[in-house]
Amino acid sequence: MSTPLQRYIGQADPLARLRDHAERLLRLDSAVQRALPEHLRNSCHVANIRQDVLVIHTASGAVAAKLRQLAPGILRALHGEGMLLSELRVRVAMPDYRPEPPAVQRHVSAPSFEAMNRLAETLPENSPLRAALGRFVRQSRGD
Repeated sequence: MSTPLQRYIGQADPLARLRDHAERLLRLDSAVQRALPEHLRNSCHVANIRQDVLVIHTASGAVAAKLRQLAPGILRALHGEGMLLSELRVRVAMPDYRPEPPAVQRHVSAPSFEAMNRLAETLPENSPLRAALGRFVRQSRGD
């Protein structure tokens, strides 16, 4: 008999605290988005809160500088919604960039190329191996 995960999350103290913290971050993010000028709303989000310090991440230094200028007004707007915070910290969090892996270059010698062609010709028409060998040979030639 399986028990829904929600039941465990609600019962386990560490998981309940984590859920409560996540819900608080979502509420704070919504409140911060309402307090921001429209042109900045998609450029930043609430990252964390510790005690009464709110941390906001942005993707650029220019947005971070503007948020630092707007911090007193954002804090006042949050106070007006009952969220008492003493400080707003802005951090530039660059998106995770991973370059594309280099394309695999296949070098097939002429004898190997001919052997694969001969093997592919001996296989049945609907054989997956024949199709794979055909693709490999075409790609290695650059077709």
